[in-house]
Amino acid sequence: MIFYRRMGLEVFTRFTLLHEEHIEFQSFGLRNNVAQFCVLKMNENQSGTGLCTEASKTISPKRRSLVVGNIHVLFNPNRGDIKLGQVRIFLEKAYKLSQEWGNIPIIIGGDLNSLPQSAIYQFLTASELEILLHDRRNISGQLECPPQQKDLRSQDENVARSLIYRWSDEELRLATGSEELTRLQHELKLYSAYLGVPGSHGLRDNRGEPLATSYHSKFMGTVDYIWHTKGLIPVRVLETLPINILRRSAGLPNEKWGSDHLALVCELAFANDGTIV
Repeated sequence: MIFYRRMGLEVFTRFTLLHEEHIEFQSFGLRNNVAQFCVLKMNENQSGTGLCTEASKTISPKRRSLVVGNIHVLFNPNRGDIKLGQVRIFLEKAYKLSQEWGNIPIIIGGDLNSLPQSAIYQFLTASELEILLHDRRNISGQLECPPQQKDLRSQDENVARSLIYRWSDEELRLATGSEELTRLQHELKLYSAYLGVPGSHGLRDNRGEPLATSYHSKFMGTVDYIWHTKGLIPVRVLETLPINILRRSAGLPNEKWGSDHLALVCELAFANDGTIV
């Protein structure tokens, strides 16, 4: 089956679709990017090998279901407030769906238009982010911004002073949902699928993420990810192309490769019985 929304979001599945919905961020004042969710249930006679083990037959249907979400985050490197707002709403919806369907596992992925060293990545992994410690114009890590004027939290020399960046009320509202909030939090404990599987030398960064998932004439780096919750275990992943191979072309897409992004592929298993998703 295929479920899709505009801007290239698609879900292909052999599972039973229990629920589907989408987010149009424009309705939140967060540009016209979109996200999509499907709640899927593994069929009774289905496993990663096409076989159904005796152990897996005893697992309740609820524990063989999962939430799958994908997202295309705004590209504009200067609008970190909008990027954070989109990711915040996306994660809130993922958590809500998981709870509504019995605290089932979650898989999320997509083009975050953010690098592994970025505040966006930090927000996903740490489940929180102090907004004022980051420059809105470099939340995604896409730009090397010059030092910007900062305020001091306190003028008292006896108090430890933290450098903070200026965010307008409107920027805070877009990022956090409230002009009064400067700290973002989400309820999920997320794990990067690629970090869960040891990688090949020369293909991963020091965190374990691919060195490059996108390559065009002005950029080469990682902006795409697959994340999961603790109810799932990554078994294996598809490595991306080596940097030296990518550099043989002037950038993607070209006549042999139809996208400027590389495919990320991960095989996961349910943690409760080891059945391949």
